Amino acid sequence: MLQRIKMSDLAQPQFKANPYALYAQLRREAPVYPTRFLGRRTWLITRYEDVTRLLKEDGLVKDWPPVTGWLHFVCQPLTHHMLNKDGADHARLRGLAHHAFKPGLIGQLRNRVQSVCDELLDKLKPAHGFDVMQEFAVPLPLTISDEILGIPVTERRSLHARSQSSFSPSTIPEVLLAVPDQRLLTRQIQKLIKWRRREPGDDLVTALVQAGSEGKLSEEELIASIFFQLIAGHDTTINLIGVGALALMQNLEAKEHFKLNPMIAESAIEELLRYTSPLDLATHRFASEDMAINSAKISRGDALFAVLGSANRDESEFPDPDILNLTRTPNKHVAFGQGLHFCLGAPLARLEAQVALTTLFRRFPNLQLAQSPESLSWRKSLFVRGLNSLPVKTPE
Repeated sequence: MLQRIKMSDLAQPQFKANPYALYAQLRREAPVYPTRFLGRRTWLITRYEDVTRLLKEDGLVKDWPPVTGWLHFVCQPLTHHMLNKDGADHARLRGLAHHAFKPGLIGQLRNRVQSVCDELLDKLKPAHGFDVMQEFAVPLPLTISDEILGIPVTERRSLHARSQSSFSPSTIPEVLLAVPDQRLLTRQIQKLIKWRRREPGDDLVTALVQAGSEGKLSEEELIASIFFQLIAGHDTTINLIGVGALALMQNLEAKEHFKLNPMIAESAIEELLRYTSPLDLATHRFASEDMAINSAKISRGDALFAVLGSANRDESEFPDPDILNLTRTPNKHVAFGQGLHFCLGAPLARLEAQVALTTLFRRFPNLQLAQSPESLSWRKSLFVRGLNSLPVKTPE
């Protein structure tokens, strides 16, 4: 029998370790599941067909003033970014950042990604053990995305830590507890904006600052857009590399196939995106009108969450969904969402994960876990599925 599920349950580390049994039960018994989030009636959407509809549904919006108004007030100005906007505002804000993430431009970064990977791995001594997360999966995306943004090296770790804490709350008390970090993060971003106004560079922050000077976005939108790029540039890729490495080490046949066949790297990353779902839940959407999904009656103003991790394991779309098949085709996963809010940084995340994981297992082909999978430390977060640490070693 399905037990009552609270949204905060889905953020707990013990749940993130293996959410898929509950997701399968939800798909079978209650694919549109009613719960509450921040005091509002909320629905978890778990089947692939319903999730893809939800991500493209015209009757759903990201900004619903009765709910988002207090969040904008408490968390301002960090909430005024493209992910929380609709229509013309979303298109305007997305367009200002789009040029930095075009696939052609991202492709030119391959050599830089490779050099950062090599620099990080050169420092490691696998026979003595190391932490894949803290020594590789975190610093690689941090370096690449922050170089695109133009973030000084001295600011990167603190910006990353504060942006993570601002993105993880799942209850009203946790939202309020995150406010001090958000205030510090806002001041840090404001300091960065002032610096780039004085000393423009060839980077995304400078481009956004100049767009603000031209009246294309407000000061709040400028701060929020930089904040959003910090999240978009770091979190998904960090977790894809980290949990992707774990998945390969736990599936030895797939790991050997991956090491011995470099030509499958692209399809392997797509399968790891499906299998690990680094973004476990898409951020909220609100019903702008009454609607029905399956037999569930959704009321105007209700919040809905597309459970990407469940949709990517839906047996109606993916044969043998719990098997890691690195040459799976077709593979229409929803790890980056769909529709207007499809992840802008998807090409960069794919490139970084491909280079990172192929290089990691080429350099250290016998890499294995240094502790039991059951004892691994998972992040507490509603939206993402990632590890705090991933200790590994090679046999002596």
